[in-house]
Amino acid sequence: MMKYLMRRVGLFTLLLSIGFCGLTIGQVKKPRFRVLAIAEAGGIHAPFVSAAKTWLANEAAENNFTIDYIENTEPINDAFLARYQLFIQLNYPPYMWSDTAKAAFQKYIIEGKGGWIGFHHATLLGEFDGYQMWPWFSDFMGGIRYKNYIASFAKATVHVEAKKHPVMKGVPVAFEVQKEEWYTYDKSPRPNVNVLATVDESTYSPDSELKMGDHPVVWSNERMKARNVYIFMGHHPNLLQNQAFLTIFRNAIFWAAGTKK
Repeated sequence: MMKYLMRRVGLFTLLLSIGFCGLTIGQVKKPRFRVLAIAEAGGIHAPFVSAAKTWLANEAAENNFTIDYIENTEPINDAFLARYQLFIQLNYPPYMWSDTAKAAFQKYIIEGKGGWIGFHHATLLGEFDGYQMWPWFSDFMGGIRYKNYIASFAKATVHVEAKKHPVMKGVPVAFEVQKEEWYTYDKSPRPNVNVLATVDESTYSPDSELKMGDHPVVWSNERMKARNVYIFMGHHPNLLQNQAFLTIFRNAIFWAAGTKK
């Protein structure tokens, strides 16, 4: 009888263990949401992209979401984008896109198929490397065209304007960015977007003659159904040690994906 009971207990323990293992496996297979990131390959932004990938891998593991990477637009079509709840443009510029990718991306944003976060190079709008201006993307970014940048880099203070916006939750009202090449545009996007933060050009160190006056650096186009946010900062990997920047990045992920942290 004792041996019989021991066998029963052993079998129960084994089944219980298998059940828990199955639960764990099931949880891994069902992420909260899926992210697609198109990442600029090589070049001067490679260190930032590499650091961002490391940070994103940790965030994905801690918060149960997945992230896949591509380095060109060839895979992008309606069916491909339908697999993802969030699209991150990790310094990939708004040119070198196939016509199919452009059409699919526009539909994704206009119809709110998923959310979008763009960094830095995503507003490099104009004629570059033989590619023509993408008018729709310019309108998406507030009707702007890239004009110039501070090639020598400058430290500056960023001021939060939309303190109640979810992307700015927990972000100090002012924070410093140690080294950035602050872009200038042909005009401010403010009339066409919701400005979340601006750079204070009077704090440039060293000072620069390249100034816009009203100089938004984080904004969202609320005319689109997709939750979207553009974050200008994104050149140096040391941004991934800047707690204000990380808070904006983290908030943007969960807000644009339509979920809570």
